[in-house]
Amino acid sequence: MLNTITKSISLNHLGIKNSKICYQLTPNELHSETIQKGQGLETVLGALAVNTGEFTGRSPLDRFIVKDVETRDEVWWSNINLPFEEEKFDKLYQKVVGYLSEKEIYVRDSYVCADQNYRLNLRVITENPWCNMFAYNMFLRPTENELKDFSAEWTLINAPEFMADAKVDGTRQHNFVILNFSKKIILIGGTGYTGEIKKGIFSALNFILPVYKNTLPMHCSANVGKDGDTAIFFGLSGTGKTTLSTDPNRSLIGDDEHGWTSENTIFNFEGGCYAKVINLSQEHEPEIFGAIKKGAILENVIIDEKGVVDFSDTSITENTRVSYPIYHIENIQKPSIGKNPKNIFFLTADAFGVLPPISKLTPAQAAYHFISGYTAKVAGTEAGITEPMPSFSACFGAPFMPLHPTRYAEMLSKKMKDAGVNVWLVNTGWSGGKYGVGKRMPLKYTRAMITAVLNGSLSEYTYEDYHIHSVFGVAQPRSCPSVPTELLSPRTTWNDDKAYYETAFILANAFRKNFKQYEEFASEEIRRGGPQRYAF
Repeated sequence: MLNTITKSISLNHLGIKNSKICYQLTPNELHSETIQKGQGLETVLGALAVNTGEFTGRSPLDRFIVKDVETRDEVWWSNINLPFEEEKFDKLYQKVVGYLSEKEIYVRDSYVCADQNYRLNLRVITENPWCNMFAYNMFLRPTENELKDFSAEWTLINAPEFMADAKVDGTRQHNFVILNFSKKIILIGGTGYTGEIKKGIFSALNFILPVYKNTLPMHCSANVGKDGDTAIFFGLSGTGKTTLSTDPNRSLIGDDEHGWTSENTIFNFEGGCYAKVINLSQEHEPEIFGAIKKGAILENVIIDEKGVVDFSDTSITENTRVSYPIYHIENIQKPSIGKNPKNIFFLTADAFGVLPPISKLTPAQAAYHFISGYTAKVAGTEAGITEPMPSFSACFGAPFMPLHPTRYAEMLSKKMKDAGVNVWLVNTGWSGGKYGVGKRMPLKYTRAMITAVLNGSLSEYTYEDYHIHSVFGVAQPRSCPSVPTELLSPRTTWNDDKAYYETAFILANAFRKNFKQYEEFASEEIRRGGPQRYAF
């Protein structure tokens, strides 16, 4: 399919001059251009495979927010939200647009937020074709009629080959992501990792929606059942957020970023999915595997001379990825909006193996665990890690949250109470011992537990059917359909009470240590939502 958009555009007002503008090219055209320029290869699945270069993941220490009248008193300035001077931004911006002038560049008009009441129009300008194809996949796609009078509110400029001079430009090193809320510009340079594009927009919405729209932004996936009940899945990378929300019996709203409105609706920010593909198989994740076809982009995977992908090969990175438009998944919600949220799942991959595979949380516990955002790193994932290490990311997405975490937690708590939502903590990590001793919780049992919640066979149980965990205080069910009873009690799976409790106290103390930074902002009720027993 060839590009039928004939609209003529100019970028002179942005300072980009005399460039060859490739406007609104189709995925097929961008796919072909990438191959012709030697920037990618086609796999036997039809998908485009690219290498993102030096960076195969985000670089959180190189993400900045311009500190000005718009942000000075709103942003939670920290080691996550790093300030950038207005004057430095203006000078660096001029360098980037000068660099892009007189080049061939790719321009795409898109929008984010599926709910038309919250829609934000976006123009994406990229140096190479596959980054523009990524924008097609990940953002929402205007119709040809909408493009005739399209006016962008925000602009994202992506120049992977432009290298900053840290000493002169005010960056930490040669790569950077800078958000300017006053000028409504996101500036990205020095990195080819496409995740910076989507997370740049997510970071902007995480400021705009709560500050100006009374809407809670969430780093979560969501799906909806046949009766219209919406389920939300919070979780950090590797916890199963995409996998568990892609359910053949429920319609997918989206796999990563959503808003929860004051009208009690849930809407997807995006128009696509960006999933990890390490060890992906057709048997265990058929929906995601089936989405990898012409129009999808595989990042940093290893392919042989015949174009066959080795999904188990981590020689470039463990963070291998695929992006694809959401319509590559058959069972999707149209439009990407849900109502009446009934259940929220907090997903964690507990490498200590001490949290129950599923447990029910009180409102105070839900707020505490939301602010904590726990998962664990395992040996081998980063240099120097030889034992499981707790990893906390506030609101399950701290690197993208410009406001103080308690502001998001307060919004979530109110919405949960108003909607009468049940909240569950789901451990997709280890059972029977910590990483290296126990085993990863089988996906089929995690799915069975979530299904039991969604069909009511678990959520309708009374507290007499639950056991209160003696360290973390969460309510773990004594039985669950299609799940072996012995798996529901993590202590039982260890067969060594002393070792289990010693390890549980290590993790509990890590929770308390992490939460100290939020204590002065949290209510007594929320503080009591964490583990209460101390190791002596």
